[in-house]
Amino acid sequence: MQIHLSEIIDSEGKVIQITPELELDTISFQLGEYPILDKTPVKLTIANTGNKVLELTGNGSVTVGIPCDRCLEQVSVEISYSIERKLDMKQSDEDRVEDLDENDYLTGIDLDVDRLVYLEVLMNWPLKVLCRENCKGICSQCGKNLNQGPCGCAEEPKDPRMAAISDIFSKFKEV
Repeated sequence: MQIHLSEIIDSEGKVIQITPELELDTISFQLGEYPILDKTPVKLTIANTGNKVLELTGNGSVTVGIPCDRCLEQVSVEISYSIERKLDMKQSDEDRVEDLDENDYLTGIDLDVDRLVYLEVLMNWPLKVLCRENCKGICSQCGKNLNQGPCGCAEEPKDPRMAAISDIFSKFKEV
């Protein structure tokens, strides 16, 4: 959703509160494309602090379907975000690039809320997602989800250099 900021830029001390609906349906980046299963409206407060500087604050959350890192089953993960930005509306888009403030959610005097939320979600993306703490993962030979039971494949050592040690442990199991 685009918010046109011309109304607040010229009114020093003015504060507006809006709750726009997100139009995002997926989160896409280098790791893949993930569906957004649920989203709350963004609660935004935009305040003109003077001298054409806007203070942008807000919060919200999205629930994203992310595959478990071990078994690849989809897990619903809620990602909450909090937004705190200062927008200097005196700068042109070129000035922002020169200052390394490449906020592509602001074009001229239009604020792209979806892009802003997208960047915040990426900043809060979880490092590891598990369907449960004791997830057994998938069989490296047949690909069966081991949480649903054993697959019947013969267990082989993961590293051939460990085969001798594996044989020693197997002999102790027989005793």
